[in-house]
Amino acid sequence: MMRAPLSFGHERVERAAIWAARLGDGPLSPGQQQEFQAWLEADPANAPALREIIGAWEEVEHYATSAEVMALREASLASARRTMHRRTGRWPRLRVVWAAAAALLLVVSMAGAGAWIWLTPRTYQTGVGERQVVALSDGSKLSLDADTIVKVAYTHDNRKLWLERGRARFEVAKNPLRPFSVTAGDEVVVATGTAFSVELLQKQVHVVLYEGHVMLLDRTGDGARRTVAVGERTLPADQLLAPGRELIIPAHLPTQAAVVPAVVTPSDPVRSLSWEGGQLVFEDESLAAVVERMNRYAERPLLIGDAGAARLRVSGVFRAGDTDALVQGLTAAFDVQARAGANGIVLFRGETADPPA
Repeated sequence: MMRAPLSFGHERVERAAIWAARLGDGPLSPGQQQEFQAWLEADPANAPALREIIGAWEEVEHYATSAEVMALREASLASARRTMHRRTGRWPRLRVVWAAAAALLLVVSMAGAGAWIWLTPRTYQTGVGERQVVALSDGSKLSLDADTIVKVAYTHDNRKLWLERGRARFEVAKNPLRPFSVTAGDEVVVATGTAFSVELLQKQVHVVLYEGHVMLLDRTGDGARRTVAVGERTLPADQLLAPGRELIIPAHLPTQAAVVPAVVTPSDPVRSLSWEGGQLVFEDESLAAVVERMNRYAERPLLIGDAGAARLRVSGVFRAGDTDALVQGLTAAFDVQARAGANGIVLFRGETADPPA
């Protein structure tokens, strides 16, 4: 017999049931999302109440397609729609059965998608100079570089993450029946049990594979494997990405692009993961990339002031956030001038200067 979510007061349950019904009816509009977030933050007990309602469907899943449940579904949806369109700010005094109806609604509406846990992706974010390691619910581990945003949404059938900014490393708990995907730009990296990192840098996606195997898909198309061109070779990207290698491809491409240019380089695991220990190691990298990575830790950001500075290639080891050491090295080795500006430290070298060997 189905349990009713009675661990909370009736008014809270009723409001949670309406939100559960509304979420099951489709994506929220921006305004509704703000209302939903405000309700969650208004009282710490609201989120557990909603979770209890969502969890109730697991106990009644085998009733999901019955005529009685379908009738409850339609009644719950109709009540939610009427309530959401009212502007009086008053909530109706629903009976507890509507909470059960909302839970059943989630079964009917989302069983096909395998949804079984939270409906809104959870956001993990680090600020400038901050790193974070997160243990995910499936046993996977997420390591965030500074100034990074990752969103996570798990369902019964898949584990979806989105890298919106910065860099993150993923240690994936093996589960062949539940793919683990990370979306960055227009690319989707899919794994079932492996270790890799993804970085958004200079309008490019950098994927470093440490162990295992990953597949690269194009999220703007039909989910086909990403085909890349490296020199004269054209082949699926995952055939090039072996442990100890880094794949670099554009983050955004025209939808009609069937083959995209790519760069594959050897990757030293120690060097590529040095940021987790607070060090930034650069090996013949553009100053623009060096500045972008250093700025994830810098209290005063660095800016490139002219084309002469932009053409520089940099190698070296620096403590994360030690912009003074980087500036001193640039001024000593490349005759770079650093000027304090309103928005940070601007680096100049002169338009006509030739880049060093």
